[in-house]
Amino acid sequence: MASHFSGVLQLTDLDDFITPSQACVKPVKVEKKPGKSVAKIKIDDDGSYFQVNKDGEQQKLEKAKITLNDCLACSGCVTSAESVLITQQSQEELYKVLNLNKSGAEQTIVVVSVSPQSRASLAARFDLSSTEAGRRLTAFFKNLGVHHVFDTGFSRTFSLLESQREFVERYQRKQQDKKALPMLASACPGWICYAEKTHGDFILPYISTTRSPQQVMGSLVKGYFAQQQGLSPKQIYHVAVMPCFDKKLEASRPDFFMKEADTREVDCVITSGEVLKMLEQEGLSLSDVDPAPLDTMFSSVCGDDLLRHAGSASGGYLHHVYMHAAKQLFGVEVNDLTYKVLKNNDFQEVTLEKDGDVVLRFATTYGFRNIQNLVQKLKRGKSPYDFVEVMACPSGCLNGGGQVKPLPDQSNKEVLQKVQDLYGAEQAQIPEQEERVAELYHTWLRSVGEGRARELLHTQYHAVEKATNGLAIKW
Repeated sequence: MASHFSGVLQLTDLDDFITPSQACVKPVKVEKKPGKSVAKIKIDDDGSYFQVNKDGEQQKLEKAKITLNDCLACSGCVTSAESVLITQQSQEELYKVLNLNKSGAEQTIVVVSVSPQSRASLAARFDLSSTEAGRRLTAFFKNLGVHHVFDTGFSRTFSLLESQREFVERYQRKQQDKKALPMLASACPGWICYAEKTHGDFILPYISTTRSPQQVMGSLVKGYFAQQQGLSPKQIYHVAVMPCFDKKLEASRPDFFMKEADTREVDCVITSGEVLKMLEQEGLSLSDVDPAPLDTMFSSVCGDDLLRHAGSASGGYLHHVYMHAAKQLFGVEVNDLTYKVLKNNDFQEVTLEKDGDVVLRFATTYGFRNIQNLVQKLKRGKSPYDFVEVMACPSGCLNGGGQVKPLPDQSNKEVLQKVQDLYGAEQAQIPEQEERVAELYHTWLRSVGEGRARELLHTQYHAVEKATNGLAIKW
């Protein structure tokens, strides 16, 4: 069966999308009663679960109700919840909203925010430049009835600036707070789910509280944009186009639900591959769509071209935090970063030396094999790093499970290289020089690094205990 979630986001050799025929680690509801000795669970031929007590007595167990809060977004966790989420957050849902608008029902303003990684993936499929793909995607969505198309490279600027400030603040209190460092990047929802569900209170203090670009854009669209347009947040339907299915889980987190407005900040997430399906459904090739002018309200542009951020194609968090920290903490201007490959290409480090001593040590850690090694070093107190850019997918976000798949005559490696080349061909921008972002800090957020900025650009995490219920489970 084709995977509906990122095939790289797994803890074993299994794919992380669990079909109804596969086992789940939380399949039954067990009432724990005092005085009962350890029991075992057996599975009958028809798939029913029975609790077997020490005296041999068997009790049929009720199947557990799984919510998205139980989801680890990896192998062996949830059977139906993620597949339900795919139905709730899919191109079909976007079409429903657009069709309701066309039917004359109460008008909903539809906003689509496109990630640079998705843009590059679609550009590779249709042999376009990334910016040209952006213009044609703008036209495609607007022809369907979408009102505004934005670029999450713009909201990523906020994420980078907040990450920079957060790191410096953590570094300055590292003597008083033993878990201030290393600061672990938080833009990857697969990594966040894994951390919350697997390592709980131990790992969460290390993770950056800065929101991902998707959720910063959620704040912008349902907050600032709604206010500017004279709309309530609920009158806007906000769709994010992302390279990763796990971004659907991120959008569904209770932390990103606006209680007073009774709406999510990001209503729907569709992947690059789902956009390709929309094009096919409309009988179109992106190459044949006449380009439209880019929406510049929330887009990072120079003239008619979209911009990227320097550093990795997963957002450049290490690159920008490192350069900022070197200057702010040690007065060192860094122009180029030299990466040292360690065990594999997905585990690299950068160091800053001053007066013969290493004063900063940063790393990129991609893929769960490397992530697990990082966590184990942290638990043994042997991690040498001050900052780690963590991503669940090997090769990072450009290789996300939601990206456009290779054609039959193409290899994964060939397509990934093409996507990387297209992404890297865009002109890089410096976050501190983004005038529109600076303006929004002083108008929308009213200040830098305080109050509303912390409320709207940061989030929190929640340790979740695994539901073993004290049982020895025997398969």
